[in-house]
Amino acid sequence: MKRLLLFVCALTLIGSVNAQIETPQPSPFTKVEQKVGLTDVTLEYSRPSMKGRKIFGDLVPFGKMWRTGANKNTIITFSDDVVIDGQTLKAGSYAIFTTPNQNSWDVVFYSDTENWGTPRQWDESKVAAKTTIPTSEIGMTVETFTIQFDKLTSSSAELGFMWENTYAELTFKVPTDEIVSASIEQVMAGPSAADYYNAAVYYSTEGKDLKKAEQWMNKAMSMIENPGYWQLRQQSLIYAKMGDKKKAIEIAKKSLAGAEAAGNDDYVKMNKDSLKEWGAM
Repeated sequence: MKRLLLFVCALTLIGSVNAQIETPQPSPFTKVEQKVGLTDVTLEYSRPSMKGRKIFGDLVPFGKMWRTGANKNTIITFSDDVVIDGQTLKAGSYAIFTTPNQNSWDVVFYSDTENWGTPRQWDESKVAAKTTIPTSEIGMTVETFTIQFDKLTSSSAELGFMWENTYAELTFKVPTDEIVSASIEQVMAGPSAADYYNAAVYYSTEGKDLKKAEQWMNKAMSMIENPGYWQLRQQSLIYAKMGDKKKAIEIAKKSLAGAEAAGNDDYVKMNKDSLKEWGAM
């Protein structure tokens, strides 16, 4: 009985050591995802509240760089290149640092996002873009720091920073027209070599219309300047399935030569096995 009680006490002690108490964070984390045109934009930041304090010019001093939120860096991620104040910001993730002033904010997009607050050692080479944005006074008090996407169009959006009675706005442009135009040109130009090739391989693999598979494969090969040995391999298989062993052997030998030159033993073996099966070796 004594041993049993000791065992239960030990389990209780282990459970109490491993238990973790979770409490609310004073500056809760938030994540906002927004589609601007065809570009995905994600914003991650922590949101401090006023709690009776004066913010700008006091808690957040004028003329001093701010993490633009609380805790870890405020991070924005773009799926495409965007333009900010005439500067191209490459697709990727950036920390947003700001220096609030009385009538404007200086904004920096910094490529190192792994900082708790502002970087201990500033590296100018990590500044991907910077600009100065105007501020205005709003007729209400914003208790909790807020960053929002506003004025959404197919080609741009506004990143709005709000806290206390201050609003700062930053406009960024997305490459919607370039993306759509390229897509239109691609579709209107008709199927690509890859489209014909993939369709031919699918029809061949699934035992569908081999005549169509042959036509599509030939079309693909005519669009490729130097077909790869793996592509030639698929073309030879289509001819073999159609019963044209002479053509299959001719193309399989080209595939074999390419595989040997590339040092791809798997394709060397597959081609040799097929050539033996078709009576060429």
